Amino acid sequence: MKITADTNILVRAWVEDDAEQAKAAHAILKKADVVAISITALCELVWVLAYSYRISPSAIADAIRQLINAENVVVNRPLAEAGLAFLDAGGDFADGVIAHEGNWLGADTFVSFDKRAVKLIEASGGLARLAGGT
Repeated sequence: MKITADTNILVRAWVEDDAEQAKAAHAILKKADVVAISITALCELVWVLAYSYRISPSAIADAIRQLINAENVVVNRPLAEAGLAFLDAGGDFADGVIAHEGNWLGADTFVSFDKRAVKLIEASGGLARLAGGT
């Protein structure tokens, strides 16, 4: 079976805060021939783990790496790695994904109200601008 894993499957498998659902999540992830994980699901996973469960960014990054390196998992690796690079640098996973995908789509400058995101883009050699005329 080839499946797309919803964020709640990923959360239950990692957090294991509901024994029955965790067991079911682990079983389906292990049994599947292919587990497709969308970047949207990874962005949601990071948000849920960080803000609902108060898990550290480094633990979240480790969990994502373990997940995307599983033998049966397929993911847009360049986007996932861009998000992980941002997370590792102290930024938001989603901002790294957004900046990378925007660049892939032809944009040359990342624009945001988020000062930290702009600084991280610039620190990585990318073009970024703080919105609002600043």
